[in-house]
Amino acid sequence: MKPEKVKFMLMAADMKRAVAFYRDVIGLEEIFVSDFWTELRFGDAIIALHGGHDGSRNPTGLSFQYEDVLVMAEKIAGAGAKILQSPQQREGEPILLGVFRDAEGNEVFMTQYVG
Repeated sequence: MKPEKVKFMLMAADMKRAVAFYRDVIGLEEIFVSDFWTELRFGDAIIALHGGHDGSRNPTGLSFQYEDVLVMAEKIAGAGAKILQSPQQREGEPILLGVFRDAEGNEVFMTQYVG
């Protein structure tokens, strides 16, 4: 039997703040929103937010790729997330790679394919 869907879960200390960030800044579309469980999507990808987190550091492995990651890094920082690593070219890799921590404590990669 195959999965029906795949969801990537992030933690949220403040669900309204988390939904606003991932919807308005990151660019995801709301599917379902409640105080304890929210689902947002981009295409077939689903990001779920689980409420009740304490806001502590949460490395995730999640990555968002953008056409211009430098512009997105400024937008993300302007929305209150902390840039942990500014996007930069990595030797031997065809991407610019940066890392941010959202207000909920989730650490997320941001990339741009540069060929």
